[in-house]
Amino acid sequence: MNILLLGMTGRTGSEIAKLALEDKHQVTALVRTPEKITVNDENLSIIKGNVTVKVDIERAVKNADVVISALNTDGGAALTQSMPLIIDAMNAEGIKRIVTIGTAGILQSRVESDVLRYQSSESKRKLTRAAEEHHKTYLMLEESELDWTVVCPTYLPDGEAVGKCREERDFLPEGGKKITVGDTAVFVYKQLESDEYIKSRVGIAY
Repeated sequence: MNILLLGMTGRTGSEIAKLALEDKHQVTALVRTPEKITVNDENLSIIKGNVTVKVDIERAVKNADVVISALNTDGGAALTQSMPLIIDAMNAEGIKRIVTIGTAGILQSRVESDVLRYQSSESKRKLTRAAEEHHKTYLMLEESELDWTVVCPTYLPDGEAVGKCREERDFLPEGGKKITVGDTAVFVYKQLESDEYIKSRVGIAY
């Protein structure tokens, strides 16, 4: 499988790359700073570029079978600027499958059924800018014709995979407080072989 991985230099993206390369998939990473990648693998191709630049996205998407986005909000608008470019490039190349990492804030609230967690008293975060960015990109995917899945982990400390977590469509599993980077990467990676959550958000936590 040829996987385009966006966000490989991040915590979760680097773990996803490790899993894919261990399984001998071809991985293409589009990154601004290639020198941050210390992995040396014959199945890894690195393209220097920016996810908010149309030609860079178009170049990276060529020959991909699937796209994984582990991009974070990066304190700016990279998510909302890049997603239209990603969708257009995938459509142009006939690629359907994309798995992205969101935030538990964009799952449905259990206490206020008509809003999302970040918009409700369920969320303890005072700052909502990152959740708003993720919300906008989720809406773009929802309006697209792609086979998308948005994986929404809760608090994400560093840590290796323990090999199990709870999952729930559209909601954060009740009482879920955290999930490690390692188990988040494993769950995201597994979605490439699963159609269970196509066109869905899925909350994950221990």
